[in-house]
Order: sequence, then structure tokens, then C-alpha cells
Amino acid sequence: MTHLSHMHLAPAGLSDAKTPIPAWVPEAVQRYLTHTEEGLTIRELARRSGCHASTVMRQIRKIEVRRDDPLVDRALHALSSEFFQGHMKSRAKESTCMNDMSATSIQSANTPDLDRQTLRILNRLCETGAVLAVAEGMETAVVVRETAGGATSKTASVSAEFVSVLALNDWVECPQPARISRYRITASGRSKMAELALLYDASADVQDEADAMAFGTDSAKKRRIRYSVVESPVTALSRRKAKDGAPFLNESLVNAAERLREDFELAQMGPQDGVDWQSYLTAAPKCDADQDSAHIAPRDARDRVGKALSYLGPGLGDVALQCCCFLEGLESTEKRMGWSARSGKIVLRIALQRLCVFYETELGDVLIG
Repeated sequence: MTHLSHMHLAPAGLSDAKTPIPAWVPEAVQRYLTHTEEGLTIRELARRSGCHASTVMRQIRKIEVRRDDPLVDRALHALSSEFFQGHMKSRAKESTCMNDMSATSIQSANTPDLDRQTLRILNRLCETGAVLAVAEGMETAVVVRETAGGATSKTASVSAEFVSVLALNDWVECPQPARISRYRITASGRSKMAELALLYDASADVQDEADAMAFGTDSAKKRRIRYSVVESPVTALSRRKAKDGAPFLNESLVNAAERLREDFELAQMGPQDGVDWQSYLTAAPKCDADQDSAHIAPRDARDRVGKALSYLGPGLGDVALQCCCFLEGLESTEKRMGWSARSGKIVLRIALQRLCVFYETELGDVLIG
């Protein structure tokens, strides 16, 4: 199984670029750039790659068509400037172009947490009615999902430049680019998500066993983020009905859970330094005022999560952290907390009600869509 951050680089002889092409760049894209930028013929590319010329031709034609997507076009332009002669001209219409991607941003995409970010966004895009919205000129893209009441709920955020990585790998696609382009997950994106989910689950299980053998059961209880392959526990619970026929979780409760999750994910984009989220349940959150401006948003998000967990306190804060942030199932949370079966949903609803109060009274947010 191939890891995004450990993918093979371009085959020997495919490109004469001195700097290695980032590992996340698909082989088909490397062939396209070598053909268009270095002038290597399709037959020569096929010979060096060990495949048929018709295969290379289909790959090149497919990528040429996909350049109508402004993010794909910008990513190709940045790769051309950094690793080839840099003569490629942008072909997307000016009215739909995003900000130019820099060589630095292309290189920074090749980081150890690329797989984790990919899994996080693709997982959210698998939810019913979810799209990844990228607005022209904006640095941040958001995943939004239509709720049962017809309103939209923001479930995740990521840099617009990272969306170009997903688009270039054909894991998301935008049928009609516009000022606000809406990307949906593709079949290959679903396959990649399943692959990464299995990889992370296997890695976590191996690490759990190692922790248990080396340090005993207490160390093995360290929490890791486990991703649902379809939806979050709150989303699944929101479809249930109460005895009176009303939704078990109304829209404001779902929005509160999504707000906590969004801040939690944004906090992961900054320096972690071994953040112990459990400590926020029993102590007042600490604010780091010395971080540079690049980390202000993740720092502020971490502070908001800390304040929310501190407001909820032990018990309510535990179920909110496990189900809303770590996406742990209700049954697992019940066992972990020593609660009776089917009591977790009641405690979670109470926690979300308190969370609504926190956002409305402490932060002045109105969560009703």
C-alpha cells in the first residue's frame, strides 16, 4: 500500500530536473510536464516508462482537459516554474483564476501530515450533500453540507492550495469552475480514502500493542483520531427521531458539534507540541501569546476548543471530545466511560445543549441555521 508521503518519485530519465518532484505529484502529471515542458515525445516517454505510447497519450489528453479547472492549472504552472523550464502559460480564464501558487507552497504540500489531511477532507466529502467550496481569491476552502432543514453547515476547512493537491490527483473534481467552485469527491477519491483509512487503522493498532507491551495498559489508552469512513457519530444520530417524531438532535445542536469539530481540525494545522486535550476538562486553558502570525488562527481555534471543553467539564466534555472531535462511536465512548448501554446519546445531547449555551453566551454566536 502506497503512502502519500512515501510515493516513488519520477522514474529515472523521465525528467532532468535537479530538484526532485514532490512525491504527491501523480506519475501521469510528471509525464505531461515532461512532454509539454521538455519536449520529450510521447514515444520516448513511453519507452522510458516501460508502457505503451497510447497509454501516455491518453494520460496527457486527460490532464490537458482538466486544465480548465483553475486550481489544476495553477498547480501545473507552479510545478512547471519550479521543476522544469517554467515556460508554461496559464490557460484558465482570468475570471476564474485563483491566486498564483508559489514554488514554496508546492514544496510545503509534501509534508508528513499530507495523508492525514487528505483523509480528513475526503472523509467529510463522503457525507451526504457535502461539497468543497473554493472562492476566487480566498486562501481557505471549506467543506459545507446541506442539513435536513435545507440550511448549510460548515464541517471542515483547509487551505485552497491543498485543494489543488486533491484536484491534481483526481480525488476531487469541479464540473463547472466559477467564482465559487464546488468540488465533489470522485470514485478514485473514495478509493484513496478507504486505502488511507485502512492504513491509519493498521498503524494505530500496531502502536496500541507496542504501547501496551512497553508501558502497560495506561499508556495504551492514549487517544488517537479515528476516522469514520462515512460520517461522524453526530451526523448519524441527527437522523434519529425522538418519541414525539422530532429529530433527536435539532439543527442548532448539530451546528454546535460541527463548530467544535471545525475548531478542533483547525487547531491541528498549527504546532501541536503534544497537546493534551483531556487536560482542558479539568483546568483552565492556557493561551500562547508568543506564536508568530502564521499560527494565530490555529492558536485561536485551540483556545476556543479549550474554553468549550473547560465550560463543559468532565463527563460532558469527555463525550463531546470523543464523539465530536475524535469521531469515536457512542458504543466505544460508553465502554470507555463505564456508562450503561444506550446512555451515551442522552449524555451527548445534554453536552451539545450546554455547548450551544457556551457559544451563544460566551462567544456570541447564534447556531440556528
